[in-house]
Amino acid sequence: MIRRPPRSTPKPSSAASDVYKRQEHIDLMSWAKSAPSLIAVAAGREPADLVIQNCCWVNVHTREILPNSNIAIKNGRFAYCGPEILHCIGNNTKIVNGEGRFAVPGFCDAHMHIESGMLTPGQFAHAVMAHGTTSMFTDPHEIANVLGLEGVRLMHDEAIIQPINIFTQMPSCAPSAPGLETTGFEISPIDVEEAMKWPGIIGLGEMMNFPSIINGDEKLLSEIAITQNAQKIAGGHYASPDLGKNFHAYVASGVSDDHEGTCEKDALARARQGMRSMMRLGSAWYDVESQITAITEKKLDSRNFILCTDDCHSGTIVNEGHMNRVIRHAIKCGCEPVEAIQMATINTATHFGLERELGSISPGRRADIILTSDLKELPIEIVFARGVKVAENGSSIIDPVLLKWPDSVRNTVKLEKKLNAENFLIRAPKLKNTAKVKIIGVIENQAPTKLLKGVLPVENGFVKGDLDKDICQVALVERHRGTGQITNGFVSGFGYKEKCAVASTVAHDSHHMIIVGTDQENMALAGNHLASIGGGVTVFKDGVELATVSLNIAGLMSDAPAQNVAKAADNMVEAMQICGCKINNGYMQHSLLALVVIPELRISDLGLIDVKKFEITKLLDKA
Repeated sequence: MIRRPPRSTPKPSSAASDVYKRQEHIDLMSWAKSAPSLIAVAAGREPADLVIQNCCWVNVHTREILPNSNIAIKNGRFAYCGPEILHCIGNNTKIVNGEGRFAVPGFCDAHMHIESGMLTPGQFAHAVMAHGTTSMFTDPHEIANVLGLEGVRLMHDEAIIQPINIFTQMPSCAPSAPGLETTGFEISPIDVEEAMKWPGIIGLGEMMNFPSIINGDEKLLSEIAITQNAQKIAGGHYASPDLGKNFHAYVASGVSDDHEGTCEKDALARARQGMRSMMRLGSAWYDVESQITAITEKKLDSRNFILCTDDCHSGTIVNEGHMNRVIRHAIKCGCEPVEAIQMATINTATHFGLERELGSISPGRRADIILTSDLKELPIEIVFARGVKVAENGSSIIDPVLLKWPDSVRNTVKLEKKLNAENFLIRAPKLKNTAKVKIIGVIENQAPTKLLKGVLPVENGFVKGDLDKDICQVALVERHRGTGQITNGFVSGFGYKEKCAVASTVAHDSHHMIIVGTDQENMALAGNHLASIGGGVTVFKDGVELATVSLNIAGLMSDAPAQNVAKAADNMVEAMQICGCKINNGYMQHSLLALVVIPELRISDLGLIDVKKFEITKLLDKA
């Protein structure tokens, strides 16, 4: 039986209880309470708390850059934006000279999963604010698959106490495809209804089970109805190239956005149907360049397009950036700079119904602002969040805000017994010296895979990979309840040449243990090592551990600082390369091999999954 969380009315976790009691000192003062002071500052009757003088105001409402502008902030909100400023300054007003730099709204990430950053919400926020991200819309469905509603609540509780804005979408699909995978917990409409009452819940997370939506699944439609009754929006996930009647049926369900587009026609179709088309640049998904032509060439109204990451791991964040990286990329792909900024600020805020709260530099909004000297390269020189300086010259200058996670979330890797090499042997048909097999084909820089077919050698009655053809083994080891279930298969695209194995308990979306290897002994060693440390990612070569990223919170995250996790992740990527991996961000491709809602071929605890048909398929083809 799949464990279910209790159905009691949700309460703050014990770790967060003190935070909730002092929430008035942490939360931004509401616009209603601030209005008298904001008006008084703008009118010159009351001094501002902070004034930023001499800047070029990037106005995302009008797509203008207004030089010689000044900005006044009171109670963490913008009070005045314009050419005059002396009337807003008092004896205790703090003054910052903008030195002619561009004043840009804080960036928003419209769709992402904090767990994929390998960090807890507090550590993630601390890392990305240095790159100008001041708002995130997160779907914690990774932890929902492992810990259920309790895990979502822990993510929510740490998210709402951050100095930047982290809004949580209640996960909609755990499991993402019932009948094709088994998760540690299931999310039900009752869970969705409970979560909609929580203060930090902004809507429903991506509706990944698009075939069931198309077929009118009552449970999933009830989740969307509950969300709409709460006057919140439901996120989409249509991972299919079919833009015919199935696509139109999916749109009719009420989902409001989609981030699974990979080409121009996908972007066009979504925008034309009233969806927000979210174009992503993550650590491994490069879907902006192929879709941005809908704006740059087809000249569609960019108000219906949004930029997001979905997702960046800690190494990418520390070494390359976050939403500033996405905006830079969009500009290099031909997008006009202020238009690209709109797609990561006001467009996102408007989509989530928060246009009056954030996404622009204008009176009443949260004072989230970036000072930068270059709109194309976007060096993040100063970041203010809610009127407080939180980062300077690419580094956060405040301490991370963290909760204490309970011990129960640190022991989630449960194996029936220690793994051994025999667990990964694939028996061949009798009296055959070759075998016809289905192979998961990895596509560099994209989430989809290919269903490949090949002929592999048989040795001592067992099917072997063929490294000359870039075909090695992949195995999924059930790790939530210790059933001992192991599914074996083959994968192509990583380029491994050495006797090695890479194991990870980050395996979207059910997050069992995925092991890719060229040698069964190393596969067993890698899997057992992760079980002993509570989860993470590890690389073994010739029986020796080369690198490990320890992720002992649900087997998904670490509460260590981002720089520490990034260094471990960099070592892991280097170790994969030593083993022969040549593709960009092979780890992210590894972590998606079990994502049974994105075509074409995946692996789950129930077998190989043909995602185009949404059914379990056999590894071995008939001779």
